[in-house]
Order: sequence, then structure tokens, then C-alpha cells
Amino acid sequence: MKTLFPAYAHPGPELELDADTWIVREHPGDRRTLHQSLGRIDLDWGSRSLADVLSDVDAWRADGVEGLFLDRAPAGSGGVGPVALTVRLAARRGLHRVVLNPGVPTHPLYRDLGVRICTFEGPWSAYQSWDGDGTRPGDGHIVHGVPAALLTAARRLMGRRGAGFGLATDTSPDLAPAGAPGGGAHSAD
Repeated sequence: MKTLFPAYAHPGPELELDADTWIVREHPGDRRTLHQSLGRIDLDWGSRSLADVLSDVDAWRADGVEGLFLDRAPAGSGGVGPVALTVRLAARRGLHRVVLNPGVPTHPLYRDLGVRICTFEGPWSAYQSWDGDGTRPGDGHIVHGVPAALLTAARRLMGRRGAGFGLATDTSPDLAPAGAPGGGAHSAD
């Protein structure tokens, strides 16, 4: 399974990063690592203007990231058009690796965009009882707030549920404001 570190859970210095690890950066110019990175663009559930989103795409392109992490993405059919346009324009600018993060299963039309989709983002307490309806094998799962002693168990559960990428972390976005590293997230393989 590929590992994706969201902006609130940057990897601790003890973790070895490999070709299957991607780090989401909060702002252009905040490169804390020379490792593969995705630039985070907050879609605010589809309420941001397309001009603002495309300005962010251009800023990330100029920064040299390998792709984009479209965070807080809409999941309903009404948001497909603007998201599709963002994905196409990002590809024209050379940013072909795109992860869409609504954090929940999406309308089936999003599958036609050819991007990775994160269909779960939430706390360990919710992930344990999550039924996974509307997901497909290979989708992403980001599980935060996992007790350190249960990180390996959480990662195994992600694998049994078909996660193709994601992270089980003891860090929580509530404890690490957007843009601030979570003190070094710990991931279990």
C-alpha cells in the first residue's frame, strides 16, 4: 500500500521514505523534504471560485511539486464539473498525479476523472465501524488519532478493506492546525 502523509501528519525523521511515499505540502515554498510531494489545494467542498483554485494550481506548478492533493473536495454530482476542469487544467500544466480527497465515497461520475480518490478521512473510532459502502479497492483511507499501540492493527485493517494508499497515524488534525506538522507522524507497515 502506498503511504500518503496529509499536511497535518508529516513523517517523523525516523521514518524511511521510499518511492511509495507521498507527502502533502500545505503551501508552495514550504518544502521540508526533497521527497515526492503533492501540493494541497483546499476546494472548500466546491465553494471556492475556479479562478482561485486555478491560481493555486499555477502556484504549485511553479513550485515544482509532482502533483496535487485536492482536499475537502465535493462528493456529489454537482461538483463534478469544476473538479473535472481543475484536473484537466492541472494535467495541461504537467501535474498529472492528482488525489481527490472528499473523505467520503463520491458520486460514480468522479471515477471517470482518472484520479485517485480518498474515500475515508476520519478518526480511528469512526473507521473501526465504517462499512465502506461506495468504495472500491485501491481507494485511499486516511485514519487519524489511532492509539500508538494500535497503528499496526489499523494498517492491517486498511489493507483488508482494500485501501490502495493512505495513512494510519496517531496524529490528529485537531491537534495540528493546517500547515503545521503534527510533531512527526508515525505510520505502521
